[in-house]
Amino acid sequence: MRVITSPMAGTIFRLLVHAGDAVVPGQDVVVLESMKMEIAVQADVGGTVTRVRVSEGEFVDEGGILLELA
Repeated sequence: MRVITSPMAGTIFRLLVHAGDAVVPGQDVVVLESMKMEIAVQADVGGTVTRVRVSEGEFVDEGGILLELA
């Protein structure tokens, strides 16, 4: 199992992928809001999203798991 983690603490502003979606390295998968800025989180690996571990509006810590990939 591969995971995509949050690069910083913030609030999930928008989920751009859902379970079952295929992602490629460099693809924007989540938009994180931190310090009044919107930051696109990109996949560093490719695969199929098996589980979305966060929801919009949820606060995440730096390093928190956002998505699981197969």
